[in-house]
Amino acid sequence: MNVQLLVADDWFAVCARARLTPGRGLAALLPDGRQAALFLDREGRAYAIDNRDPFTGAAVLSRGLLGSADGRPFVASPLLKQRFDLETGRCLDDEEVSVAVHPVRIA
Repeated sequence: MNVQLLVADDWFAVCARARLTPGRGLAALLPDGRQAALFLDREGRAYAIDNRDPFTGAAVLSRGLLGSADGRPFVASPLLKQRFDLETGRCLDDEEVSVAVHPVRIA
């Protein structure tokens, strides 16, 4: 089984499913040079968002801490601790900021 992201209307194989550990992130380089942060929750659901923290510009979101707020999964940036919803990319601490969300599947 592979983790795949939808990039430019085509599914791109990122890594083997076995590389993802529930509760921990993994950074992946996309064909266009951007980075995605991949996550697997404890129920086995996969998420992918941009790895770049919009508050600092650093590619660190894959190293953030996973949690949930009101039943919504999020990752907290390891730098300034802003939380990003893994389903929408919306910052839970500043409604004017968000990161891109990448469609992901395990096939």
